[in-house]
Parts: sequence; structure tokens; C-alpha cells
Amino acid sequence: MAVRIKRVYDEPGPDDGQRILVDRLWPRGISKEKAALDDWMKDIAPTPALRKWFDHRPERWVEFRKRYCEELRENPAVEALRERVAAGTVTLLYGSRDRQYNHAAVLADFLAKPTQRFSVDCKNLVVKPQ
Repeated sequence: MAVRIKRVYDEPGPDDGQRILVDRLWPRGISKEKAALDDWMKDIAPTPALRKWFDHRPERWVEFRKRYCEELRENPAVEALRERVAAGTVTLLYGSRDRQYNHAAVLADFLAKPTQRFSVDCKNLVVKPQ
């Protein structure tokens, strides 16, 4: 049971397990074949309003993590993803160029926390560059 994150543009690897795109929008310039997806979970991505507000600006990172975490607490797609993680390795794919400040890092950390709905401390999520 491992959760990994990877840019969708990176080559698929033998240790990826299930490859799930977690962006709301399809990434530019990549075909479905090259992405080698097992699934595309659009509904687990940040809302369009939050994504636009964040705009990949590092100075907004702490507040973005908090807001996205709050969205995840209420998102029914989280439980479906947790079930997949419990079954084996899952690689969360994202399109952002930024390997550190992206929503997949928040989502991976969120999934690593206990499953109680309101137990995750969004302020103390750890970001591990991949």
C-alpha cells in the first residue's frame, strides 16, 4: 500500500501500480496512450475556483493546502481512492510543472493520514518533492 506522485509527462514505471490522473483538466500535449492511465479521477482535483486562486504561486501554498484539504474532507471520491490505495500501489498523476507545489502532493499526504473524516491536520501536511 503505497501512494506515489508523478508528473503525467514522466515515463510510466514498473513500480507505478495503478496510474490515476488527478487533474480536472486533461494535460496538454499528451495522448491517452502515452499517459498510460488506469483511471482519471477529475472529481478529486481542487475545484476550479481554488485552482485558479492558487495559480501555482508558492506564496499561496500554505493557504492552498488548507483549503484543498477542507475540500477533500467533504469529497466522496476520497473514499473510493482510499480503497484503491488499500488494494495496492497507486501513483497519482498530475500535469503541473512544479514537482513540489502541486495538489497531488497534498492529496498523497491526505491519503496517508487516518481515515477519520475530520482527523487530518491540514496545516501540518508534509510536502516531499518527488
